Amino acid sequence: MTTTPATSPPRPTTLASATLDALPAAVGRPTYDRTAVTASIVHFGVGGFHRAHEAMYVDRLMELGVPGALDWGICGVGALPHDRRIVDTLTAQDGLYTLVVKHPDGHREPRVVGSLVELVFAPDDPQAVVDRLAHPRTRIVSLTITEGGYLVNQVTGEFDAADPAIRADLEEGAVPRTVFGYVVAGLAARRDAGQEPFTVMSCDNLPGNGDVARTMMTAYARLKDPALADWMDEHVSFPNGMVDRITPVTVQDDIDRLVEEFGVEDGWPVVCEPFTQWVLEDHFTRGRPPLEAAGVQLVEDVVPYELMKLRLLNASHQALCYLGYLSGYRYAHEVCQDPLFVDFLLGYMEHEGSPTLPDVPGVDLDAYRHELIARFANPEVRDTLARLCAESSDRIPKWLVPVIRRNLETGGQIDRSALVVASWARYAEGVDEQGEPIEVVDRVKDRVMAAAAQQGTDPLAFLRDRDLFGDLVDDERFTSVFTRALSALHTKGARETLQSWTGRSSTT
Repeated sequence: MTTTPATSPPRPTTLASATLDALPAAVGRPTYDRTAVTASIVHFGVGGFHRAHEAMYVDRLMELGVPGALDWGICGVGALPHDRRIVDTLTAQDGLYTLVVKHPDGHREPRVVGSLVELVFAPDDPQAVVDRLAHPRTRIVSLTITEGGYLVNQVTGEFDAADPAIRADLEEGAVPRTVFGYVVAGLAARRDAGQEPFTVMSCDNLPGNGDVARTMMTAYARLKDPALADWMDEHVSFPNGMVDRITPVTVQDDIDRLVEEFGVEDGWPVVCEPFTQWVLEDHFTRGRPPLEAAGVQLVEDVVPYELMKLRLLNASHQALCYLGYLSGYRYAHEVCQDPLFVDFLLGYMEHEGSPTLPDVPGVDLDAYRHELIARFANPEVRDTLARLCAESSDRIPKWLVPVIRRNLETGGQIDRSALVVASWARYAEGVDEQGEPIEVVDRVKDRVMAAAAQQGTDPLAFLRDRDLFGDLVDDERFTSVFTRALSALHTKGARETLQSWTGRSSTT
């Protein structure tokens, strides 16, 4: 009897320019000539969101064959020491990476994105970054540096010049080490050479992100070179934009499944939901890509769309993450498949978030609210609550506190928002309802955890941080609801508290 030897599965294709033609047919890949692409955009922060969003839109533009699209390639800059791994990984892959869209029915749609054509690790050669910014072909400098990266004092709105890295960059003759240092040094070189400045385009989740970038960059410049700050005020554009695509952290399972299902070996792919939106003000100093051809909405005023997203989507993420975690869930889709939480989230969006919004042209808010729940409930995205709970001190003050303030001013509802803040305060105690430790991730972790630790004797201890909450601690209407919510979380637990807040019986 003879046996047929087992056949080994085909070896996966290691992603690189030379292997694009060898990729399986199910994997999309650039059909445009990447060697003809010129990098006119310099981007700081080549993490998952940038690669699922801005870089994807530019790649789409190039793939469509839109005239002039190949003039808008991207040079990615890693500015922080921990960026070395991503820069090294992408450099080894010639800037290529796989974007995997996860559909709710389990279908996965991979495409290799080719718009990222240069990479620089700034700590190794800071001057190379300044030179790249100063080069005449650089026309846009875009940013995904996180909400906290702009160093905004949450109460005063002013630039935090006390940050140690900023103080080092402000020293006479200092070599830049921060995004502020690089961008301002690049602008100074262009001014001195008699060149037009580039546009600075924020792609972070901030109200008025362009205005914030302008204020903070100019404040830094004024400390470094007041005349340069005046020149920036007159000549540099900072368009506001609303960006939206749920992009969870890439985990090893994503890398393994890309190999197993599609035969692609990619050191750092990106996974995301199908939905994507970018609403952008059409204010650019030296031109822009024809982004509207790729589905970007170019508008004169982005504020209504931006507030809609921040106060409904982003604030709802905070509304579900702490309560969900304390209730034993670990993923957003688990929370949003629970009717108790769905009632709470829709109630927050309809009765507290939406009333604070201006008119949003062309948007049905009720449909938008229900679409958000469907997006959050996508089981394939597997967005972790730990990710949503991280860096809360940069999120709650920007996304939820403005909703609370507006509703306090108008006599609107605040109960759900107060419960969200109380759930953050309870989460920040660092121990869950089963006595297991919670890993709190926050740039001011020690401060918020120290405040949370005092809540047994001072129920308002968490609210006393005026850098985060301003004068909310002085508002008796808010503090009465907050303390009631915090007490319920301690005595009843998150799920039973949520039942009393929604008037709904428990169903799992």
